Amino acid sequence: MKKIIFAILILTFSVNFVFAQQYGGMWIPTEVNSQEMKQLGKTFADSIIFNPAIPSLEDAVVQFNGGCTAALISPQGLLLTNHHCGYSQIQAHSTLENDLLTNGFWAESFAAELPNPNVSVNFIVDIQDITPIILAGTGELTDSEMKKIIADNIKKYKNEIKIADYQSVEVIPFYAANKYYAFTIETFKDIRLVGAPPQSIGKFGADTDNWVFPRHTGDFSLFRIYADTNNRPAPYSPDNVPFKSKYFLPISIRDLHEGDFTFIYGFPGTTEEYLPAVAVEQVLNSLNPARIEMRDAALKILDAKMRTDEATRLRYAAKYAGIANAWKKWIGESAGLKKSNAVDKKRAYERQLAAQNNAISQTLDDFATLYAEQTPYALANAYLNELLRNSETFYIANLYINFLDNYKSGKANEIYISNLKNRLITFYKDYDKNLDANVSAKILSIYANKMPQDFLPDNFLIYKNEKFNIEEIEKLWEKSIITGNKNFAKTTVNKDINTVFSNPEKLVKALKSDPVFVFVEKIKNTYLDKVSKTYSANQQKIASLQKRYMAQQMRTDTLRRFFPDANSTLRVAYGQIRGSEPSDGVEYHFETTLEGVMQKYVPNDYEFNVPEKFIKLYKSKDYGRYADASGKLPVNFTATNHTTGGNSGSPTLDAEGNLIGLNFDRQWEGTMSDLNFDPQYCRNIMVSTKYILFIIDKFAGAKRIIDEITIVK
Repeated sequence: MKKIIFAILILTFSVNFVFAQQYGGMWIPTEVNSQEMKQLGKTFADSIIFNPAIPSLEDAVVQFNGGCTAALISPQGLLLTNHHCGYSQIQAHSTLENDLLTNGFWAESFAAELPNPNVSVNFIVDIQDITPIILAGTGELTDSEMKKIIADNIKKYKNEIKIADYQSVEVIPFYAANKYYAFTIETFKDIRLVGAPPQSIGKFGADTDNWVFPRHTGDFSLFRIYADTNNRPAPYSPDNVPFKSKYFLPISIRDLHEGDFTFIYGFPGTTEEYLPAVAVEQVLNSLNPARIEMRDAALKILDAKMRTDEATRLRYAAKYAGIANAWKKWIGESAGLKKSNAVDKKRAYERQLAAQNNAISQTLDDFATLYAEQTPYALANAYLNELLRNSETFYIANLYINFLDNYKSGKANEIYISNLKNRLITFYKDYDKNLDANVSAKILSIYANKMPQDFLPDNFLIYKNEKFNIEEIEKLWEKSIITGNKNFAKTTVNKDINTVFSNPEKLVKALKSDPVFVFVEKIKNTYLDKVSKTYSANQQKIASLQKRYMAQQMRTDTLRRFFPDANSTLRVAYGQIRGSEPSDGVEYHFETTLEGVMQKYVPNDYEFNVPEKFIKLYKSKDYGRYADASGKLPVNFTATNHTTGGNSGSPTLDAEGNLIGLNFDRQWEGTMSDLNFDPQYCRNIMVSTKYILFIIDKFAGAKRIIDEITIVK
């Protein structure tokens, strides 16, 4: 009997230990859950998490180009981020003659580091809770009245705050606009490519392995921040110098163990953890299936061409990856929501809240009514977005539609035109109108078949037939300036686009009679007339109700420690290194090794090839100081940190504050963590610093980079 009781106690302790993070968390770095972090094993001081007064961790973390995170790892502004975060820049420097994607790149000197126009990084140098200032005078106002007061208060605050001339301030709502924080930002715009492994390493497994574990990807690249001689932000100049880092992360090559503390710093994009059950149900049953179907169709056509044509593979690599990333994530998200019983769990929590607070019952009833009204409009919105996203020609036509609207209203100023021209130059550089015609025909047929018919243009059902669409699209494409005919928009060089926009009146006249422009404008105008107003009005009502519900949750559930949803601002997350059991009979160890890479290796395969030198290093077991105690070379590992898009490139620290990995993905079974974090299934995936340094040192022989960083043995 004593043995049985002891066994139960051990089991209870282990379960509580593994799943100590009941709700996950993406915490504002000035408001962390210190007690729980210490319970999980953290030993570094809270005072270095975020401290504008001294060099501290936030000084080593930047938002990379608006959508990823990067970490400073040397005193000279050396940045470590994901390969997929730097992919577009690596691709931009690649040609058929000098293919950096295939061959990799390692700058041999500062002078050899490659500039990247339009790439920037943001430091967050201060965070202030200014809720009383921003909500002053709002009282019992209506939503529209409150928005005006809040906007005025934000404007006044930004005008009155004292900052340096190279800084900016953003005021951002949190907790569904129940609180407001001010972020002081320093933006650096001279960012140069320093190093990247070949994509056979940096993107090993490509789309097959994306979002899944076991994983074997060396998903990293290196950039450098350049500054003026005063170490301040400056536009690109040959006279700029490497940035002098206020703080940089030491890199650990110690062995990792199950249960080790992990700490992630970064800029997670968007989560919606506090939605009602009815909202999650809408995502699961309506929105995700629509998005998945549209992208699945586009990807199959692109993949078939990319596998048989090398030029297409090079030109469409980044586009394909961009489409596939969300597609696969939505599939995993839906599966995870079902497996985790997310909807039922949220309903149970809602009943618990309503039992404590009667007002919540009315809020939930209002949600049910609103989401029922909104579902067909939300579905129409999803289908239109996917149509304009996955047809390149429709996408570019929509850019021209927006240009025409802005030109008519006088908003097409010099900055707007310059940005548009840059987008067009980038687009036409890698555009294959014949390939896109096939994609467009297929997704147009899905749109005609699945879009609620009340929201389609007149006589649009003829486009249900894919074969008919091919014939019609070929006619439209042949006569369109948008697809590059008549030498009007057929461009791969700047001077052609400049010529196009040198006479805006001529451009406007040509667009009005262009068949592709007219076709897409008809689709979009029908959406604006029949969907947009109702959809937007309902979304505003839902947002207002969500604000009320968020406040009610925080007032009612006093035992729960709430963290705000991700909104692309600086956050920390923490957890422990853990393997997983994603389904019955399946168990994953927390770490993969180089042996797994070679088990997946397929010579000359698009996704699973590796370089010859890499194979030689494996066969000779020449891992140097980066091997673990068993003699193996770790590659990737998983932990229970709560992450999302934007955390790509986020540094993962150990209990002492040393860099042990670079976050790049989530385990497929846990991608539903944007809506429902469940510690049983949710794992983030990181590339080990041992593997990163092995590639830089042993594979690339980039001693210059190794000498620049600090390694903790």
